[in-house]
Amino acid sequence: MSGDDLARHLARLGYQTTRQSGSHLRLTTDRNGQHHITIPRHAALRIGTLAAVLTELESHHRLDREALLDLLFR
Repeated sequence: MSGDDLARHLARLGYQTTRQSGSHLRLTTDRNGQHHITIPRHAALRIGTLAAVLTELESHHRLDREALLDLLFR
């Protein structure tokens, strides 16, 4: 999965790109309080990078991994 693909999926949780710095996107949502996340715009995200992003999203949105994946990719 690319960083751009992930950013499109994150729109389902209300995330919008607020800025781009080099090859990284900063996305922001106001759901459950304001939250910012930075993701690389690489053609293929490393599995560890994707796992770290998902863990941060789980924490902010108070979801378990299965529920989060269901919201993002169903």
